[in-house]
Amino acid sequence: MEFEILINCSFADILTDTNLSPVNRKNIISLINDYEDSDWMYTHFQNFIWDNIAETSLSHKERESLVNNHHTLLTSAAKNLRLSDKKGDVSKGSEIAEIVLYAIMKHHFKALPAVPKIFYKQNPQDNAKGADSVHIIVEDDDFSLWFGEAKFYNSIEDARLPEIITSIKNSLSTDKLKKENSIITNVADIESLITDTCLKDKIKKSLSPRASIDNLKPKLHIPILLLHECSITKSHSVMSEEYKNEIVKYHQERANAFFKKQIDKIGTIPHYSSIAFHLIFFPVPLKKAIVDKFLSTADFYKNY
Repeated sequence: MEFEILINCSFADILTDTNLSPVNRKNIISLINDYEDSDWMYTHFQNFIWDNIAETSLSHKERESLVNNHHTLLTSAAKNLRLSDKKGDVSKGSEIAEIVLYAIMKHHFKALPAVPKIFYKQNPQDNAKGADSVHIIVEDDDFSLWFGEAKFYNSIEDARLPEIITSIKNSLSTDKLKKENSIITNVADIESLITDTCLKDKIKKSLSPRASIDNLKPKLHIPILLLHECSITKSHSVMSEEYKNEIVKYHQERANAFFKKQIDKIGTIPHYSSIAFHLIFFPVPLKKAIVDKFLSTADFYKNY
């Protein structure tokens, strides 16, 4: 990863309410960007977005064909962006969060992008339906399935948490899971991503509409990216142990609040304890500056 990882542990390791259950299969990751010349490294973060945009904006076939044509890859990827942020809607910054999650899935989890969601969006001005990211991780002759949620928030205080928990709850309904499974098996990407024919057949059989979702849930992982504006990050101007300690303390506190609310709201979902959740925090000093720069760069590439 291009960013320092401050927390990478099981939720059970930082649990404050020992009465909370179930807490198994829940994990926390906290990433931070660096500072330079007394400022948060905005350019480094923007480069990370654009270096990884193809993971979700282009199909596997397109990515392979443009691997040595970086500029063409960027212009092609930009043309598939919704840029709904221009309309000031509730999804402001959503595509940035989706791209960052795809990048984290690639570089940290070593996952394969089974469905590049921005590429397979339903129409140019509609948020990609269902999960914000869809990945497969191959583990020897087996696999795990990762359906992600990605948000870019001005705040991650308690008032904002129910929204993403509701989104997760909806995505875990049997109908929604079967729909995501059908998308994976119907798009062309899986054919070229998974070269082992036996494993490919095993995945398709597991994702078949005739297969019980109950059997899939132990293989199911939900990465949840909370890219968020952070007053702590904004108040500092240099990387320091003080800053790191403040972020660790804050993210641990937010993780406890999040999972308490999540268990209360969706803990009764069938086989909930079989599903793995990965809560990923990434603080930024100012959301607007990041969104504005992203839109400006996207406009340039779309109209090049």
